[in-house]
Amino acid sequence: MKSLHRQKGAELVEFAISSSLLFILLFGIIEFSVALFDKSTLTNASREGARHGILFRPGERALAGGSAQCPETVSSENDAIRDAVCRYAEDYLISLGGAAVMSIDIARSDRNTNTYFDAGDELTVTVNYPYQFLLLPEFVGTLGGILNLSSTIVMRAE
Repeated sequence: MKSLHRQKGAELVEFAISSSLLFILLFGIIEFSVALFDKSTLTNASREGARHGILFRPGERALAGGSAQCPETVSSENDAIRDAVCRYAEDYLISLGGAAVMSIDIARSDRNTNTYFDAGDELTVTVNYPYQFLLLPEFVGTLGGILNLSSTIVMRAE
């Protein structure tokens, strides 16, 4: 009879330990799934910018709206590419930690050295985004709570 009395709260302690590990695992899966989704969104956003860049024709044009990252007026080819990337990312990125602040780098190759971006030249769009962990930042201490996501797309003008 004495041994039954000592094990009275054992199930509760076991549940507390195992459920906390289960919740950490569950939230870790959710957090890294959101980071993976954001990585694929950045890839698609840079692809949209590259598509826009190889088809863009110069000339100022006004766009509806505007935000901190997306300008209201596009006056250069690079602005139009940044705008396309930014708008796609704003629509689809899951930024749990706040506003999405990303850097967009654009480079062109001039294969035939005629100083124009024409057929056969390549456009490279690179997007960098610091993903901030929201649910489990303390458990991802080796990453500093931030995971740098990056995507580079190269397209050839036709």
